[in-house]
Amino acid sequence: MMWKKTFLVFLFSLSIQNAVLDDERTKKTDECPSPRLSSQTTVVTKGQNVSLICSIEKKSPTIMYAFYRGDKYLRTKDNGESNIFNLRISEARDLGPYKCKVQDSISSAYRCSKYSPDFNFTLLDPVATPVLNISVIQTEAGLYITLRCISPNGSLPINYTFFEKNVAISPAISKDVREPAEFNFTQKSTQGDEEYRCKAKNRLLNNAKYSQHTLIPLTDGDGCALCLQVLLPGLLLVLIVIAVILACWILPKYKARKSMRDNVSRDYGDTPMEAVEYANFYRNQADKESVPRLEPRQYVPTAQDGTNSQELHYATPTFQKVASGKHGEPLLLK
Repeated sequence: MMWKKTFLVFLFSLSIQNAVLDDERTKKTDECPSPRLSSQTTVVTKGQNVSLICSIEKKSPTIMYAFYRGDKYLRTKDNGESNIFNLRISEARDLGPYKCKVQDSISSAYRCSKYSPDFNFTLLDPVATPVLNISVIQTEAGLYITLRCISPNGSLPINYTFFEKNVAISPAISKDVREPAEFNFTQKSTQGDEEYRCKAKNRLLNNAKYSQHTLIPLTDGDGCALCLQVLLPGLLLVLIVIAVILACWILPKYKARKSMRDNVSRDYGDTPMEAVEYANFYRNQADKESVPRLEPRQYVPTAQDGTNSQELHYATPTFQKVASGKHGEPLLLK
């Protein structure tokens, strides 16, 4: 029985010792808590100025705050308030990781030093001014209107919202890829004075961009929207029909004229040859004796009334008819 009592006393004393150690550990933790490093924003752009804030629950006028980027020491500042460290995001290494350390080696109530958890910034590109396009299709139910909005630059995802004048007509449409956001709706008719625009925004604070105001194309009095687009296929079909009719009307005439020219050439195919034979025969006869030879005469100057003049003599050619013989030879007709 005695060993049971002794064992129970041992267990009780052990539990008391553990409780005392836990209480001391808790007190030590409360006396030296970890600092917290924070900033007003976690997403930044290149060239942006930001601030890091290192704070702790228990404050002491002798607490020292130290800032680190990775393992590189930045600076220490003696301050009784939460210390603020200002920096500018100029390159990738400025994104972090950052941490801070608090230390007080003077005050007896705070004789410890601890580091905060790591803190990182996220670099984002601001959105560019979006572009809004409007397309309208005439249907039996009315006008089917499609709004398309896209920002050419900016870190994804980007949220797009469509507006009619200054009233939002669509929920935020998120796009994780670089493609236009679309919003479709149908209305009976349009007066042409409706103004639409869209807004693009990513995770950057106070960096939303709006497109230019865009109007739906004007319609006529009967509510026919984009009549040119509707009538264009019909006009094109009419032009094609006219072209076919003209081709069918002109082509037979062209073929008929070509056939007539071919027939004429066949009927009078020997005429050019006969003319050549006639010319050759005349030239030969002239060389022989059919045409009297003309002696060349010199210009004789004469004097009349004291003035010089020249007398010009002309020769008259003689032509004779020829005909083709039985074998095609030329014959002189007398």
